[in-house]
Amino acid sequence: MCQEKVSLSDISKFIVSLRPEESLGRGTVLWKMLCDWLHVNDKHFQRPLNCGVPQDRTLLNVYVQSLVQDYLKTPLANDCLVPDWFEAKLVATMILLAADVEETTHKCNGAGSKEQSELKTFLNPLLDVLLKLGTNPYISTLKTDKSLQLLLKLLQTCSVKCSNPQSDGVITFLQNAFMTASDSILDFLLRRLTTNELNTISDLERCNLYLAVLSELLSFFSINGWTRGLSVCGFISSLISASLCNLQEMSSEKEVELEEQIQKAVSMASLSVVCEIIDQEPALQLQSLPAVESLKTVVSCSQFEHVLKKPCSMEKNSSLEEPSSHQGWGKIVARYIRDQWVCHHFTLNNYQNLSKDEDLEQYSFDVQKHTRRLQSALDALTILPTDHVLPVFHCMKILIPKLMESSESLCIKAFDLAWKIISSLSNTQLIFWPNLKAFVQFVFDPEVLSVAAKNKSKAYMKIKEIMFQIIELSSTKTGVFNTLISYCCRTWMFPTCDNRSVVENAFSNAVNYSDLLVEACLFGTVFRRDQRLNQEVCAFVENLGSECAANVVTERKNRDDHYVRVCAIKFLCLLDETNTLHKKFVDDFFMNLLDKGELMSKSKIHYYVNSLQHRAKNRLWQTVLVLLPKLHEDILTRTVDRILQAGYSNNQASIKYLIQWTIIWILHKFPHFLQKFWNCFNYDEGWPKTSICTFLSVLSHLDTVLQNTSEKTPVLKKALVVVLQWCFHHNFSIRLYALIALKKIWGMCKELCMDDFETLTPVIESSLHQAERMHGTGNAKKNWQRIQKHFFFENFHPLKDYCLETIFYTLPRLSEIAEEEWISLSKFTAFTDIPMSATFPCTSSHNELLDLKPNDWSQQDKGLKSAEQDNQRQWTDVQKKIIPWKDSTSDLDLELVFQDRATKLGKSNSRLIVVASLIDKPTNLGGLCRTCEIFGVSSLIVGSLHYINDKQFQYLSVSAEQWLSLLEVKPFQLIGYLDQKKTEGYTIIGVEQTAKSCDLTEYCFPEKSLLLLGPQPISHASSSVTLSRKNSETQGKEEGELLSDQEDLEEMQVTEQSSRLFKIEDYHYLLSKSVVALHLGEAKSSEGSSKQYFETQVNNQWDKPAANKRCPNYLRKLYDLPAYANNILQVPIIDGPVAALQSSGLVSKDGRGQLEDMQDRRSDQFCKRTHEATAMAIRASATASIVSRASIVWARKVLELIPPTETKAIEGVNRMLKAASFAADATLDAVTFSTRSLASSVATRRLLWLLA
Repeated sequence: MCQEKVSLSDISKFIVSLRPEESLGRGTVLWKMLCDWLHVNDKHFQRPLNCGVPQDRTLLNVYVQSLVQDYLKTPLANDCLVPDWFEAKLVATMILLAADVEETTHKCNGAGSKEQSELKTFLNPLLDVLLKLGTNPYISTLKTDKSLQLLLKLLQTCSVKCSNPQSDGVITFLQNAFMTASDSILDFLLRRLTTNELNTISDLERCNLYLAVLSELLSFFSINGWTRGLSVCGFISSLISASLCNLQEMSSEKEVELEEQIQKAVSMASLSVVCEIIDQEPALQLQSLPAVESLKTVVSCSQFEHVLKKPCSMEKNSSLEEPSSHQGWGKIVARYIRDQWVCHHFTLNNYQNLSKDEDLEQYSFDVQKHTRRLQSALDALTILPTDHVLPVFHCMKILIPKLMESSESLCIKAFDLAWKIISSLSNTQLIFWPNLKAFVQFVFDPEVLSVAAKNKSKAYMKIKEIMFQIIELSSTKTGVFNTLISYCCRTWMFPTCDNRSVVENAFSNAVNYSDLLVEACLFGTVFRRDQRLNQEVCAFVENLGSECAANVVTERKNRDDHYVRVCAIKFLCLLDETNTLHKKFVDDFFMNLLDKGELMSKSKIHYYVNSLQHRAKNRLWQTVLVLLPKLHEDILTRTVDRILQAGYSNNQASIKYLIQWTIIWILHKFPHFLQKFWNCFNYDEGWPKTSICTFLSVLSHLDTVLQNTSEKTPVLKKALVVVLQWCFHHNFSIRLYALIALKKIWGMCKELCMDDFETLTPVIESSLHQAERMHGTGNAKKNWQRIQKHFFFENFHPLKDYCLETIFYTLPRLSEIAEEEWISLSKFTAFTDIPMSATFPCTSSHNELLDLKPNDWSQQDKGLKSAEQDNQRQWTDVQKKIIPWKDSTSDLDLELVFQDRATKLGKSNSRLIVVASLIDKPTNLGGLCRTCEIFGVSSLIVGSLHYINDKQFQYLSVSAEQWLSLLEVKPFQLIGYLDQKKTEGYTIIGVEQTAKSCDLTEYCFPEKSLLLLGPQPISHASSSVTLSRKNSETQGKEEGELLSDQEDLEEMQVTEQSSRLFKIEDYHYLLSKSVVALHLGEAKSSEGSSKQYFETQVNNQWDKPAANKRCPNYLRKLYDLPAYANNILQVPIIDGPVAALQSSGLVSKDGRGQLEDMQDRRSDQFCKRTHEATAMAIRASATASIVSRASIVWARKVLELIPPTETKAIEGVNRMLKAASFAADATLDAVTFSTRSLASSVATRRLLWLLA
């Protein structure tokens, strides 16, 4: 930038746009860099035209001096409004910058500290005005306002955390300069605040200015060592007395005047600021003043709670258009009530409590008074705006613990009302966090929690409800849970009173509300990309440290989600296992963790890497590791089986390492649990095969387990026997883990040099040598090398690496878990609300893991129970988009997810399932989806999830598919799905119109109902063949009925195992009898006519293969099947999904694709004809098979009627049975092979479309 073209006026306007509380704070690196830049480039800035610069002064000093003089020049006319703050902020910032530049100049010139001559020049005009405030009543209001604004901005800009008052020459000069004018300023403020000079609505803003100057001036002098003086005490006493007098005056006039009410508002605001100054500045020692005692007495009286009345002049104008000066009276009243509650809090905070034993009568009186005060607080919450409720919350913090036993219902009402206010503030950043902190402090006060848990009353349930609501809110608003867990852990572990009973009662809350700590240890969400980006930027800025000004001037809020877990873990580290109360808590907390882990494992068996389920389980086992040193033998005896059983579960790699580490640590501390460990190798077919690798990994650290064991030989023998049997397992991963364990154990045996292992030496040495030689080539060699170099086997030491850094940072990093799960040690040290434990190790002296990079070997448990394997699909898509986590999430989990989402939205949740797999029109499905979502249907079953991408579906569903559980069940899978739901207790209801059906609007649905939709014959046939179902009637035209003989159909139902009716050994007999019956071996004419018949049929079809030969309608009626079967045989729609590929060989037609090339279109038409002809063959064969099977039933009935003596008749019927059986099986085989042809035609057609 060319400085000669830039003026100091332009620079100052830019600088003032940087907020001191966010970036440009005095004392920061940015401020110092700006001072250096102004000092170096002072001669290069654009110079003013009408102003000369002396040689002994800088351009910056001349500019600032003129800036101050111009600022304090005011017109003769008085303005009733307070001036804008922009100019005061600009002048104050430039004064301090010029003063610091002057100090920089002195240091560069080697002059050392020197009198602030330039700063004195800048401040002289301001000091002249301030010295005259108390004695000259004729100074214009505008001039006094501007001078006080400049004073306030100077004080605020100097009062930064990074400034050191003792060594800061500028602050010392300001303190001495303003000290001389302090009496004049206080006299002016006292006169303006107490003598009815502020009597208009616009004067209330001026009152705020005066009170801000008073508060900041006393705070500035208190911080910089100003001792208590008579002027301050006299000022505070006079202000209190005059304000109380103004508030207690009752107007003798009938009408309420505006000036009188404004003065009351000013007096109440003055008292509230005085109360805040006394509480916040104890160094001023104002508590003992008689006026303060009078203030407490008056505030305690009921007269203090009078309401600020609306002036009569405003009442008269209420029906007309109110003038601008009368607007905002509601805000004035709200501020007045807010100031009242500030005074109430001051009085309650300094009130001496009496116990019930000391003075029962006075105690009862106090309870009644507190009850009235709490009721008044609730009334105030209902009328106050949300930015004024903080003082009321502070009062409730004092009142509710006193009334928890006597007025529980009133306290619950206070909880509800306060939580509604907090919930409504979630999007208002500036006032949300202070109000949330105050809310947490009175709801989760240790005394409140103790009384509620002691009685297990409604208050206890209400507190638990609010607790989980806060946790739920924290999933969408980062930092909410931090406030709650930080306050609870701090008050439970470090109560304010050292009394033993108080300490025990405080910690008993941790036992009664351990659910909060469990949730804190598992807390964390999976963030979206934009959220992760914000977090990464914030983390980058924080890592800059003091080099970034924002880190210096901004208060650290600890709102990172990691701090929730950090706080809970630090709390657990501080527990003393020798303390009886702590031990009881640790035992209960440990059991809760195991219960939570088992519940998570049962709720979702399969989960993908870095999913929320994976992260939660990882956090759980990290917490278990932290608790291990504090667990006694008795609790481990009861839980070791559950810990070992967790090793069988289907776990991700990071969880496996934590479980293995836990088992190693337990076996090391209590070696007598080894027998339970050996039992884990008794393989159970119900568990995944590769889960045995978990226990083999533990064996690779057997040296750590046996470190304190004297008798190692029996254990090593047992370990060798166990490991050797797994070295010959057929699973490659198990063999690898067994070999690495064998290598480690055998190394221990050789170190011991025991004679007991001589007999095993040749076998094991040769086995290991053979293993190395066999793994000489290919992937086996690579895997063997990688597993040996894996950190868990080569570098990790279960005892030396036991520390917070390894558990929460190093191990997750090496396990390749998501980076947002890594919690560095710096976060544990940065969180200062809870101190670090002196006994729990933070870092490890064994630093090998810190320098490692993640290894490419990662073993996960694979293999499913046979009952959980997915059914094989009958069709394979040519092109398919793979979603990795879709197959790992069961349909049941999807239903639960959508039900939970619907519950949070306030929607009803029914147990009704609507099955629409037989409906294939997107428009119908879209409307049905919208209807199901409105009426709270549990799940909607469709034939294909591709429908939800259809534009017509989306147009009618109106995004309902996002809030409804949509599951895919193809038509050929429908029978199995209905069978499954029937076993789960669902009633299958087919929607159709039949003679015995009932009206749908009058039908009483069972709790678990499944509604089957589709064309009416389809729903009937689907539900009547193998399932018992109920019929409900729909209004509409009946499309048709399925004619069947129910008695015969019942006998015709045959399972797959007995579907073959014809015996192979009867084939030659039946063939010979058929030849004889048809005279095929005697008459050539018959053979010729038969041969001619078949040739004629074949030649007719081959004569014109390209001709469009439609099937006659009478054959369609003759070979009729149920509607659902005919629907399966229809030509499938191929163009829908393929058209989405935007192929150049396709053209759009009526919203769908069509082949562009004419030859391709003809080929596609032939594929359709092939499909239709094959489908007709299937219908004919299926019909013939049904008739053949029916004839078998009839023939058997005839056979029962023939007397045993009629042997020829019996023989004839048996021949008919064999012939019918043969025909039934042959036609069924024809159906099977025709279906294969059908599938081939579909595949051919799909390839044709894809090639286009």
